[in-house]
Amino acid sequence: MTHSAPAPNDTGADLQGLTQTEAQARLASEGFNELPRTKRRSPLRIILDVLREPMLALLLAGGVVYLSLGSREEALILLAFACLSVGITVVQEARTERVLEALRDLTSPRALVIRGGERQRIAGCEVARGDLIVLAEGDRVPADARLLDATDLSADESLLTGEAVPVRKIAGTATDARPGGEDQPMVFSGTLIVRGSALALVTATGPASEIGRIGTSLGKLEIETPHLQRQMRKLVIVFAAIGAAVSVAVVVLYGILRGGWLEGVLAGIAVGMSMLPEEFPMVLAVFMAMGAWRISKVRVLTRRASAIETLGAASVLCTDKTGTLTENRMTIAELRLADGSKTKIGPTLPEAFRELAAAGVMASAQNPFDPMEKAFHALAKADLRDGETLPGAARILTRSYALSPDLLAMSQAWEAPGKGWQIAAKGAPEAIADLCKLDEASRATLKEHVDQMARSGLRVLGVAEAAHPGPLPPSQRDFRFRFLGLVGLADPLRTSVPAAVAECRSAGIRVIMITGDYPATAQAIATQAGLQGTSVIPGPDLAAMSDADLATALKDVTIFARIMPEQKLRIVTALKAAGAVVAMTGDGVNDAPSLKAANIGIAMGGRGTDVAREAASIVLLDDDFGSIVTTIRLGRRIYDNLRKAMSFILAVHVPIAGLALMPLLFGMPILFGPVHIAFLEMVIDPVCSLVFEAETEEADTMTRKPRPKAEPLFSTPTIIWSLVQGVLVLGVTATIFVVAPVYGQSTDQVRSLTFAALIFCIVALILVDRSRSSSILTAIIRPNRALAFVLPIVGTLLGVTMFWQPARDLFGFAALEPAFLAVPPLAGLAVLLALEVLKPLWRLAQRRSAPASAPAA
Repeated sequence: MTHSAPAPNDTGADLQGLTQTEAQARLASEGFNELPRTKRRSPLRIILDVLREPMLALLLAGGVVYLSLGSREEALILLAFACLSVGITVVQEARTERVLEALRDLTSPRALVIRGGERQRIAGCEVARGDLIVLAEGDRVPADARLLDATDLSADESLLTGEAVPVRKIAGTATDARPGGEDQPMVFSGTLIVRGSALALVTATGPASEIGRIGTSLGKLEIETPHLQRQMRKLVIVFAAIGAAVSVAVVVLYGILRGGWLEGVLAGIAVGMSMLPEEFPMVLAVFMAMGAWRISKVRVLTRRASAIETLGAASVLCTDKTGTLTENRMTIAELRLADGSKTKIGPTLPEAFRELAAAGVMASAQNPFDPMEKAFHALAKADLRDGETLPGAARILTRSYALSPDLLAMSQAWEAPGKGWQIAAKGAPEAIADLCKLDEASRATLKEHVDQMARSGLRVLGVAEAAHPGPLPPSQRDFRFRFLGLVGLADPLRTSVPAAVAECRSAGIRVIMITGDYPATAQAIATQAGLQGTSVIPGPDLAAMSDADLATALKDVTIFARIMPEQKLRIVTALKAAGAVVAMTGDGVNDAPSLKAANIGIAMGGRGTDVAREAASIVLLDDDFGSIVTTIRLGRRIYDNLRKAMSFILAVHVPIAGLALMPLLFGMPILFGPVHIAFLEMVIDPVCSLVFEAETEEADTMTRKPRPKAEPLFSTPTIIWSLVQGVLVLGVTATIFVVAPVYGQSTDQVRSLTFAALIFCIVALILVDRSRSSSILTAIIRPNRALAFVLPIVGTLLGVTMFWQPARDLFGFAALEPAFLAVPPLAGLAVLLALEVLKPLWRLAQRRSAPASAPAA
């Protein structure tokens, strides 16, 4: 929205502006008014970079192996998962490339400039340093500029400072002003003019502007490789190396002992496939995709899947105040009369306070942009009685007296025909006291009331009124004002915040407020939110701190006030250096660097800027702070279940590899070939992993401390527990394999019996591993739709392979006698009962070996 309201004194020889030639020359030498365009990676380049990941390369290699063996179905399935993983990663990478593009859009609004003495409307990217720009209410500032002339000018700089309250601007010569603070002679690119008009000289464009420096720092930040991804990479490499070594040994062993080198190669491939860990990256991809879907169900968008696994380790949550803890809207919370009587705002105002509220409306613009003036109008509209209209509706606004540096108050004169003028004034309480010429005793009482309201987190304004019969004077000081009272405005705390903060505390997550607001206001909001600690570090004090002093302060301080954008980044960096896993919330451009630098960047989707959303790894679509806790809860659940699935897969590989290797070591008939292993790994393992993904959270999910940042996915107790499960299953199935021939079973019948027993034992492992803290009885009662879906599928597939002749021929099975059909279920039951007896011992060992929780700072 733009206007062409004239700025005072915008004509004359000294205000001709640049000529068109001069402007073009500066654009050619200094560049356009936009962020430098970095060389974007092509989709092909991104794909090549993604394919360097070992786990994706192994997925593709596994598909080629299956294809070379003639198993086209298995090969296509594996290659499809590989392509899906590549596609997801490419899309995520491409989206992160748009961060600077979004920032460029913000820096290029339309601009009204004076060139060669004439006004021209041009694209914001064509504004050059030295241009004269004309600004009016509703304009977006196209570049950093020094004010040459300004009339009642206020700007909303929340884009850069995070604070919703507009700040006054005055003409001046200083060029070192920063965003935020009153009576600065500078306006900044991307900010919004909410009142008044001005003429300004452009001093910085593009990367040299305030918003440009933020964008430049954002482009230099590197995103860390997620801890889980690094672990998975190492795990895959280790398993692949072990599998390759064992496969070579099998080929050599088979060739030497049995003389059949070709059969040895086939046996080696079968053993290698049994140990090839292609399920790990596939299951990780499934969990991340399903996790993003589950999180989206609570209206949270996951932009980077790696954030899902990091959520469970978050130990510090750095939150902005405005728009995050609060609703980012000004409302009138309290009215206080001159005699000290006060009222909180309710459905209707007491009669004694209506004059004060009406004067506040008449001291505001008729169609306000300013959030505080909107609050006055909202209060008056809510309190209208039958037949009433807004104050001033029956009068004519004749003149406005603007704020000035020496008098922080404004007045508006309203004329009623035949009744003279009614004057309404509002402003800083001390300025209103000057206008009303209060004595010292009254000023002392006024200051006491203001302090009481400020300690409640309110922004306080004074209101006065006057009647004037004659011609209007040149200054508002010439009216005989009567002091009406004080108005306390608040940016209300979100209703979900106290409960969310309390749950963070129970989960061992420390909450730190980082705001650009004043310390007293920040402290009041922190108290309402339930943040622990009362000490506050203002931005100037932080600037004077060394890194060592900051590291020490971060152990105790939970409130940082009057903070500049680069200081937010410094706080996040210091927390990470101290070992904390940092989640950072924000919604403005000023938050983008710290959102990107944090382990988990959480942007507000409703009020947040495109830049914040693009820089963050998680976006809250409904701006509900309580959704952060829900997301952390889901992140912990997802990681817990991922660990269960990985532990299960590790356990399953033990009997599969053992049964593939045992016949070679003991000169027995080959039991499993590639088709059997392909069936187990490509059907049973992935399908069963869905059961773990759908598991509900553990009872202590939000009462235990965050897991340590460097905690391995496979801790020593977890590895031991997986091996115990795998060895037990191997022992049971190997016993069947060895004993069955004694009872007259043929080789194909032994293969059928052992394979079916292995399937039942795998189901037993699923039931045991569903919960690490509950018994099997509790786990069975707990609903799991995926389990109810998976078990019939597994049973059907097993029945097809056991009883359908074409499938039996493919798998080398033979029909079993009815008495032997009871052996596989009994084998599964034996494994289930044995592991349930051992589970309490494993939990005890896990608690004793658990590392210290993640540090809070």
